[in-house]
Amino acid sequence: MRRRFWMFIGIIALILMTACGQEEKVEKSTDAKEEEPKELKVDFEVPESAEVGDTVELKATVTYGEEKVTDADEVVFEVWEKGKKDDSTNYESTNHEDGTYTAEVTFDNNGVYEMFAHTTARDLHTMPQKAITVGDVENVETKGDEEHANHEGTDGFALHFMELENVAAGEETELMVHLQMNEKPLEEASVRYEIGRENTADKEWVDAEEGKAGEYTGSYTFTDKGKYQLIVHVENDDDLHEHEEYEITVEK
Repeated sequence: MRRRFWMFIGIIALILMTACGQEEKVEKSTDAKEEEPKELKVDFEVPESAEVGDTVELKATVTYGEEKVTDADEVVFEVWEKGKKDDSTNYESTNHEDGTYTAEVTFDNNGVYEMFAHTTARDLHTMPQKAITVGDVENVETKGDEEHANHEGTDGFALHFMELENVAAGEETELMVHLQMNEKPLEEASVRYEIGRENTADKEWVDAEEGKAGEYTGSYTFTDKGKYQLIVHVENDDDLHEHEEYEITVEK
């Protein structure tokens, strides 16, 4: 009788342990679903064409998962004539507090214009790219130096170097670049910053590390006031090799 009693207790204990184990698996599965990272998406709307002198609305609708982002840290439209990215212009957006951000742009010349919607929200950055044809482009000659022809030659590749402000000599400065391929973060790339004074052969190299997906950071201390040349070099195992050059002014 006592033996049957202990066998019964053992069966009950086994059932309870199994039930607890199954419940724990369910909880872990639920937690995993809850912790699954959401994607920052930007629906960037731009007309395909416009006439010279027209005022064009650029519109970005920002979502994070299923949530409309009404408090993005930044939505800036960068616009340039194709082949002339050095002469790009940034347009701050108006936040309509419903997940949409807009800016108005007037094009004064015929040509093909390209643009990014630089968007930062929820500690993530994305920059979808669009283009618009303005006026009669049949007789427009697209000019651009070899450097930018190379940069723009890789379909789907986008690079955004975060602008440096109030750079001071002797102080450590963070260097950050966001990379995308086909509007998705470009991960596991090799990124290096080549830095030197203008018109000198001496260069220093800084290796960047990837933190968030597609975001690469490094740090550098500029020794003196003046102008510096900074080149971002990007490579990966898919034979991507891109670079873009910037001028940095150390004013104090």
